[in-house]
Amino acid sequence: MMRACGTLTAGGVVVAFVVSVSVLAGPITPPAGPVAPTPGPEPRIPIGPDTTPGDNDVTPSLYKISQPGSYYLTGNITGVVGKHGIEIAASGVTLDLNGFDLVGVPGMGAFDGVTTAHLVLTNITVRNGSVRNWGDDGVAVGAQVFGRTAENGAVIDVASHGNAGHGIYVYDGGLVKNCRAWKNGKDGINADSGSTVIGCVAQDNTGTGINASGGTTIESCSAFNNFAAGIFTNNGGAVRGCAASNNSLDGIQVLSGCTVTDCAAHFNSGNGISAADGSMVSNCSSYTSALDGIRVGSNCSVLRNTCFKAGNFGNGAGVHATGTGNHIEGNTCTGADRGIDVDGAANVIVRNMCSDNTTNWTIVADNVVGPIIDRRAPASAAISGNTAPDSTGSTNPNANITY
Repeated sequence: MMRACGTLTAGGVVVAFVVSVSVLAGPITPPAGPVAPTPGPEPRIPIGPDTTPGDNDVTPSLYKISQPGSYYLTGNITGVVGKHGIEIAASGVTLDLNGFDLVGVPGMGAFDGVTTAHLVLTNITVRNGSVRNWGDDGVAVGAQVFGRTAENGAVIDVASHGNAGHGIYVYDGGLVKNCRAWKNGKDGINADSGSTVIGCVAQDNTGTGINASGGTTIESCSAFNNFAAGIFTNNGGAVRGCAASNNSLDGIQVLSGCTVTDCAAHFNSGNGISAADGSMVSNCSSYTSALDGIRVGSNCSVLRNTCFKAGNFGNGAGVHATGTGNHIEGNTCTGADRGIDVDGAANVIVRNMCSDNTTNWTIVADNVVGPIIDRRAPASAAISGNTAPDSTGSTNPNANITY
């Protein structure tokens, strides 16, 4: 109910008025007949023989998704001989494994657990489950066919292990997030150009733990006990905040124009970290590598790294620059065959520290080198308080120190 009050003046006579208006909110009795549901998002579709039947075409599959939409498992799936597990044959598909297990058949041949079967698709997401023991890749999202690409595939919260091929494979622009890949016959995770791999673990794979093409970002990942390199990326890649240990080749290997920052390499049978021309390695640590702790080519920056026990099972340097034009600054190298080893000319070597190496400094002629100060005999007295005299033996801000 709403009331309106006021006054009017007509011919000198004041008239008061009150108007009452009833406002109704609508009938509370529902209309006759069934009540229709309020329209909402498309419902999810369960994977099953009635909703997603497989086929026996050139890419035979147990189940096949042929239309865009959101699909989910309702239970574990065991593969059959001669077929992929779930084939995705349409763009715009989300497949939620729903925490269930997609299990292959031992010796079943070269078939994937989840596959896009080399089709040119976009916007595929596979998430939240386990895929194991398939004859080829565990999860293969994307492919290249006659120069065309399948892009923007995502694999999230998936565990993939014991597959004869790659544990997880995504094509250009793919995303692999919070996944684990172990004991696969090829790479744990294989990501093509422009992809992102974040928060993943790759362990005990026959190939490389995480193997990425150019322009890929690998962040907050761990790669250990792999039979090739722990982490590899091609030109223009970035590796950040990752750990690589006990791998049979290099812990982290990047090609030209890459960055490796805030990473740790431990007990690898090759180099701890290796980078090709035009790359940067900064704020990293390498501990107990068979070869060099950090090895770079030409025109690289090697900044503020810590290398310990390089060449522990072979012959190595803490920092080894094999080419020219490198900037080597602020590194600490200890316990190696050689502390800092520079093979080419026109490099800049300043503010580094070496200790307890068989040979602390091995630098060829024609480089720019800050003074090297021998402080193997400590020169400071005991210190207690707020001030102390300089004991570095140099006022040169670019001095390198042997200690």
